[in-house]
Amino acid sequence: MSAGKMSMFSTGILVLTSPLQTLPLRIAPVLSSAAQLVERTLYVHLHPGLNLGNGSQPRAVFIPPAVDLSTIISRLYSNAADVCGHLDVRVLLTNVRAQPAPCGGTAAPNCCPFPTPQSLSHSPEVVLTDFPLQDPGQSRQVTQCLQSYTGHCYVCSPGLPSVLLHPQLAELQENEDGPQEPEEKAEVLQTYSDVVVGGTFDRLHGAHRTLLNISCLLASRRFLVCVCDRAMLKKKVLRELVEPYALRAQRVQEFLQDIKPSLQVKIMPLEDPYGVSVVDPLLQCIVVSEETRRGGEAVNKKRIENGFPPLVLHEIQLLKDAHHSETEEEKISSSSLRSRLLGTLLTPPKDTSHLAPRPYVIGLTGGSGSGKSSIARQMEALGADRIDCDKLGHEVYQAGTGAYHRVLEEFGSDLLNEDKTINRRALGGKVFGNQERLKALTDIVWPEIALLVEKRISRAREEGEQVCVLDAAVLQEAGWARMVHEVWVTVIPEEEAVVRISERDGLTTEDALRRLRSQWSNGEQVAHANVVLSTLWEPEVTRKQVLKAWNLLQKRIQLKPEGHVSTSSRQ
Repeated sequence: MSAGKMSMFSTGILVLTSPLQTLPLRIAPVLSSAAQLVERTLYVHLHPGLNLGNGSQPRAVFIPPAVDLSTIISRLYSNAADVCGHLDVRVLLTNVRAQPAPCGGTAAPNCCPFPTPQSLSHSPEVVLTDFPLQDPGQSRQVTQCLQSYTGHCYVCSPGLPSVLLHPQLAELQENEDGPQEPEEKAEVLQTYSDVVVGGTFDRLHGAHRTLLNISCLLASRRFLVCVCDRAMLKKKVLRELVEPYALRAQRVQEFLQDIKPSLQVKIMPLEDPYGVSVVDPLLQCIVVSEETRRGGEAVNKKRIENGFPPLVLHEIQLLKDAHHSETEEEKISSSSLRSRLLGTLLTPPKDTSHLAPRPYVIGLTGGSGSGKSSIARQMEALGADRIDCDKLGHEVYQAGTGAYHRVLEEFGSDLLNEDKTINRRALGGKVFGNQERLKALTDIVWPEIALLVEKRISRAREEGEQVCVLDAAVLQEAGWARMVHEVWVTVIPEEEAVVRISERDGLTTEDALRRLRSQWSNGEQVAHANVVLSTLWEPEVTRKQVLKAWNLLQKRIQLKPEGHVSTSSRQ
């Protein structure tokens, strides 16, 4: 079947038949062709030298874990990141292991990699191959052969269509048809019964997949995966955007179940730099990168202290990120992926049918020192009508207002200055550190500020404003989120916030910390956010973030014909 005439499939399986020596150059064009047909998950099955065109029905065989195979796996994930970053690529290893002893008579279960077809997390809807078609007349025979071969290996969707990617690879084939180097005997990869690896595994990306895949290639019996949690996340960039442990562990589990179901896999939280690696006597190998090698050496030092043999350190190359920006790491990393989420819609807005569609109100909030107000001013410069809740807070204390009289009744007339204005510093002293008195004050003031906000929004509507930004430090605590279409949150690490507050307000570190910890934490704020921003880097980086967020917002709020606001864009 011609690839050009096919529709898109959610999940596909790619059967690679090229010899390991010629495969590296073919990977990028093969993946590029596959990405024109598959849009979500692409499984890769390796069978170097598989002949689909000799008339007989081939069967899967075990292929030995060679060093070249390890290189191919790294190359697959590296190329996938460059040419089809949207695809969830998984290199399957069920048919990779040292050759079992020859079987006599009928095939014993351990002679065939697939005694019964293997179930995958996502059932393949199309099978693709790089097999070179020598004669166009063979096309039907080869596609039938491919369908049958794949169906014996994996549980696939009924009526599985097959696609020969060779037409797109014809030029490449011509270059390969020249004199070939004699095939050298493949160097066998040393394998180990028990292997361990550690990592954050946030937003499971190509570098994680390489690490897990090669670890599975090395492990013959048991594979332990230590996933960072709690204390081990404290120094992570944008740690508030790190996925929950349960989700990260579940994704790793599903990935490993697909690629090598025969392994005994155990996934556990890693809450210190060592975890199980220093107390499990059966472990033989730890897989590291150049970046984590020193951690592996520290593990071995601890193992020796504990009376256990040191682990073999198997080092893999970090994948380079072809799409990294100036502020991101050169390697493919979770922190870069998290930084790319800034300014995008992380969760769709909740039902806001009780609000008028215009102006579209953004509730902008964040902890003290997070740069919230500077972002609000940038949004104002882009065309938003800015409503500053801090200024409105000053207004509600003015003489003659309802809040003015109620505050004096509740807290005493000794709060008055000579000009009859409320001394807010003295008022602050009366409520500081006393939750009950603070609540008595906010119960008076917050509803009054909300009324002023509603008046400002109504005025903006009359003036034809399209977007309002509500700059409010206590947006969530005061219950004002009900007045906005989307919640945007600015976050910076606590230690950076402490430095900023101390410098700006002349507070001690302890007082700055106390102020921060009396507010909602970054994690709590992000849990209720539609969009997250951060002023951690240079002002120009923040400006680009805000511009990105603003442009995506404009796309989201294009009116539908019936006058409802569109929330379908997840960009």
